[in-house]
Amino acid sequence: MRESVASGPLPDADGQVREPIHGGPGPMTPGVTRDLPTPSVPHAGSDSGLGLDGETNLSDAWLVERARHRDHAAFAVLVRRYERKLTRVLARLVRDPELARDLAQETFLRVYNRLERFDTARRFGPWLFRVGVNLGLDCLRRSRSEPPPPASIDRPRGDERLPFELPDPDPRIRIEVAQEVHHVLGMMPVSYRTILVLRDLEGFSSSEVAAIVGRQEATVRWRLSKAREKFREIWQRRQDEAGREARDG
Repeated sequence: MRESVASGPLPDADGQVREPIHGGPGPMTPGVTRDLPTPSVPHAGSDSGLGLDGETNLSDAWLVERARHRDHAAFAVLVRRYERKLTRVLARLVRDPELARDLAQETFLRVYNRLERFDTARRFGPWLFRVGVNLGLDCLRRSRSEPPPPASIDRPRGDERLPFELPDPDPRIRIEVAQEVHHVLGMMPVSYRTILVLRDLEGFSSSEVAAIVGRQEATVRWRLSKAREKFREIWQRRQDEAGREARDG
């Protein structure tokens, strides 16, 4: 490795600029909505306003209110809006893409069935991710050991853009650094990994992370500091080991 990531946010191995928690719709992941009620999608020109061309202008609060009255098309918009990011967060948490897709489906099903109890004074996005992250953590607690990180979680494509500058523009170096970041994350306690994934990889604000993990914002900032410290410790140890192996080899 030729660059340290100790001083800033962790790089993302797929190189995408991450949408905020209230970001626009992403592509549907096959299977996530297969058990949801079939949405009654309105015809173009109807007064529902749920056409694909205009759905990015619809607020979460408006869509939730419609979905609470069993407007399935409104809930389908919420799924499109959050599914990709939710699945990605879960994949990084449980380190199993197939399991992450199943957990994302379960998350949407639970949220759909609990809409009547949802406090509309709260934001929908953090609530959705809190349900999903809790499912992921429960899954990890039930398992005796975590699986190794599959290569397909963040498959490098050679066009990665990392949120820090590398001295070498070679994309292979950027991919190598990103892969090492995810390897180090896999060696960390799950509580630290959760905070780093949400805050540094996915770009949630501290207040959003606090809402997702159910902690005070001050606690999140403290835990984030400890998690980054642990990350730097593991990172440096691996760099030192790699350097010794290179010299001895």
